[in-house]
Amino acid sequence: MTTFFLTCAALGGGILVVQLILGLAGVAHIGADGHVHVGGDSGHDSTSEGLHLLTVRAIAAGLAFFGLGGLAGLSTGFGLFAALPLGLLLGGTAMVGTAAITRWMLSMDDDGTVSIHGAVGVTGTVYLPIPGERTGAGKVLLTLQNRTVEYQAVTSAGPLPMGATILVVDVINNDTVDVVPDPTTKELSNVVR
Repeated sequence: MTTFFLTCAALGGGILVVQLILGLAGVAHIGADGHVHVGGDSGHDSTSEGLHLLTVRAIAAGLAFFGLGGLAGLSTGFGLFAALPLGLLLGGTAMVGTAAITRWMLSMDDDGTVSIHGAVGVTGTVYLPIPGERTGAGKVLLTLQNRTVEYQAVTSAGPLPMGATILVVDVINNDTVDVVPDPTTKELSNVVR
């Protein structure tokens, strides 16, 4: 039985070490679907599916700790009566622990993609003049998700010169927004006069 538990520990530990080396090198990793993914994309972007107990990483951790627990149980003098329960307990705990930690780490993942749909209600500045009455497009600079982004812009109002402050009122498509002169700056300019 010693050989069996030692083989389990070595096999599980070996898989974990290979995954660690490949992950640190950024070359590839074994994803939740059991396949090797090159470039870091596991194809699994949802963390709301529960614990992934049947991933390669969780199974390898469970196998390694099952082997270590079995070896520890054999050394107690109770033989197989201590080895199997201790191996199963440590292996199961390692599987659940690995799956929980992996889920927690994936929940902190942020793809960082700026969504243009978050632009509605945001103020910005005209970067290239915008012709009035939707006769053409100019460009605006907006701050979305703590990033400065540039979008094409159209307006139903009169022409908007470079440097004018605008308010986004609608999203036309993936790279164009509908803007109007910022009403708060208009009110401020009336108060100053």
